[in-house]
Amino acid sequence: MSHIIVCTTETVAGKDIGETLGIVRGNTIRARHVGRDILAGLKNIVGGELHDYTKLMAEAREQSIDRMLDEARDLGADAIVGVRFSTSVVAQSAAEILVFGTAVKFKS
Repeated sequence: MSHIIVCTTETVAGKDIGETLGIVRGNTIRARHVGRDILAGLKNIVGGELHDYTKLMAEAREQSIDRMLDEARDLGADAIVGVRFSTSVVAQSAAEILVFGTAVKFKS
């Protein structure tokens, strides 16, 4: 399996983009756990990081990136440029993580 470069910039240092293949994206929707919500509510009163939610969101980002990479591989991409993340609430206890960018091929 070839390595695909993923970057937030519009170019890749030392590489010339020869072809734009199109937008690629990956997303996941994660629901919160009611038991965690109770603990998070208590933590919110005293302050501090909500470690369970931090872990949940990190896993969701990684899954979204993996799905975006799968789309890029299907297109034969060498890189994905201009990568951005978006988060939105889709229900009271669920959030969507979306990652997207432009799949490109380098000049030979």
